[in-house]
Amino acid sequence: MISSTKPTHEELTRQRVEHSELFSRGNLPNRLSLTLSEALVLGLLKQDVKVFFSVFGHGSTEVGEVLRTYQEAGLLHVYGLRSEIEASHAATALRWVTGEKAAVVTSIGPGALQAIAASLVPASDGIGVWYLFGDETTEDEGFNMQQIPRHEQGLSLKLAASMGQAYSLHTPLALPTALQRGAATVGHPYRPGPFYLLLPMNTQAAWLTDFNLRELPEAQPIQLGAAEGDYAQAVEWISEADRMVIKVGGGGRTAGQELTQLLEAAGGVLVHTPLTTGCIPYSHPQNMGVGGSKGSLCGNFAMENADLLIAIGTRAVCQSDCSRTGYPHVKRVININADIEDATHYHQTLALVGDVRRTLQRVIQALGPMQMIKGEWLQACTEQKLAWQCIKQVRRLNPVIPDNYWGKPVLTQPVAIMIATDWAKSKGAVCFFDAGDVQANGFQVIEDDNPQQTFNESGASYMGFAVSSLLATGAAEKPFYGLALTGDGSFSMNPQILIDGMQHEARGCILLLDNGRMGAISGLQEAQYGVGFATWDTLKVDYLAWGRSIPGLLALDGGSTPESLQGALEQAGEHFGLSLIHIPVYYGTNPLGGMGVYGRWNVGNWCDEVQGLRHDIGL
Repeated sequence: MISSTKPTHEELTRQRVEHSELFSRGNLPNRLSLTLSEALVLGLLKQDVKVFFSVFGHGSTEVGEVLRTYQEAGLLHVYGLRSEIEASHAATALRWVTGEKAAVVTSIGPGALQAIAASLVPASDGIGVWYLFGDETTEDEGFNMQQIPRHEQGLSLKLAASMGQAYSLHTPLALPTALQRGAATVGHPYRPGPFYLLLPMNTQAAWLTDFNLRELPEAQPIQLGAAEGDYAQAVEWISEADRMVIKVGGGGRTAGQELTQLLEAAGGVLVHTPLTTGCIPYSHPQNMGVGGSKGSLCGNFAMENADLLIAIGTRAVCQSDCSRTGYPHVKRVININADIEDATHYHQTLALVGDVRRTLQRVIQALGPMQMIKGEWLQACTEQKLAWQCIKQVRRLNPVIPDNYWGKPVLTQPVAIMIATDWAKSKGAVCFFDAGDVQANGFQVIEDDNPQQTFNESGASYMGFAVSSLLATGAAEKPFYGLALTGDGSFSMNPQILIDGMQHEARGCILLLDNGRMGAISGLQEAQYGVGFATWDTLKVDYLAWGRSIPGLLALDGGSTPESLQGALEQAGEHFGLSLIHIPVYYGTNPLGGMGVYGRWNVGNWCDEVQGLRHDIGL
């Protein structure tokens, strides 16, 4: 029977239970009378969104009640968390590692603002995530608590829309359009991102009479073809180049087979961004590793000396191309990208706009069976890679050096990261890095075999991404083991994982490298001005006591030697659940304490020089 009158709470609850049971059996009628919140949840389920990371508040209790009912029917899972930033990172990591869609649910005001801040990560790294924010009422009866306090409507929508696609369910029957736009954003085949759906508090419970569920859209897989470009021109440029470098960004992360074929046919070398470690195995002789402001010796050598750049799936973030000074000798660019603006970023460019893998296949086909021999260039790059490997080996042979902060010899960051990532590789664990000196040393030293081994949040450099990502290990349909490598600065910004990770059965280890400071910024200040400022403490915080206060969490002292760290990792790996390993690490001027800097960056007092060089190069 069609109900035009909103039922009592008890009857509404009974109807929702009935609807969820019918949905699970595939017998839900095409037309129902229901609230907007229930129709929204049904629409998200239709798009295979089954995981919700939430911090409920007074602006989202109605949606929360629908989610409770549908969770009890086994149709979805809600993870109640303590921080919207943590929720956003967990949803991003789940989508990034497994492909599973997730939604972040917040209240109105500061919760939504925190989630927007954290959504810099999926926006920068191209990850599709749903955001459901409580919002001010549509009747404008006066200020709602926690709305943006100005005499103006729709400010939260404007704010969210500045970050990405956003929609307000001001009018309940606009739900199908909202869900369609969300599906197009979150499921975009080449540039997915966050979609912000604002839920006014007074429309969430609005009654939809005889609503046609067939209006709720389904996700549609879409893929572009190869670029319709001048492949003969591309072959000519490749043939004429003496020193070719291929730079791979996130859009080329899964094109390993094609990248290898092109490298070997064209006689070039490959350099990647921090996002794309393992796009081809590091052991491949033509893989020079990471390049950019914090790149490797060999990666930056290849960029610095190349005369032809093939840019693949990269949007040229400042650290990635040394603020547009990374290719001073490049005369021509072949840019393969699905985005027109990214494909035309550089001058002197042949832009091939299309699917990266399919376009690479067309380039390889155009090259034909001939293998180009560029022995002098490959030899020079090989020598630089050998020199880089020697730099790593010297650090392996000198793992412990005296440190002023700790007052004793401690492990260096590069060696601690090498030991930990070697261990993770042997156990099949997924490594997560976020911002800071741990991350910078990390993407310089890791030697991945495939792109699923390491996830570097470098697009937004967001503090706390690594540890929060461990929530995805337990939320995934196929749970996996994660290793979060973090510094004390990053960890302290989002430590909620200690509680939420245990509550929601995360499976992984937090490796906390503690030098009592924001080491990356201390180092930057010292490099630019000769002195650090306000980027450290003197407290020597007992993080293990913090960890031991959480029931079930295994807190381990990683010690100050390779053997003690290895032992702690083995012990953590045998623990079912979450563990925390604390290790003091070196900070100072001893070059063995880091991996060095080989690039340029348009920040601080370097700007005049870097910008001048950029304009001299004119690329």
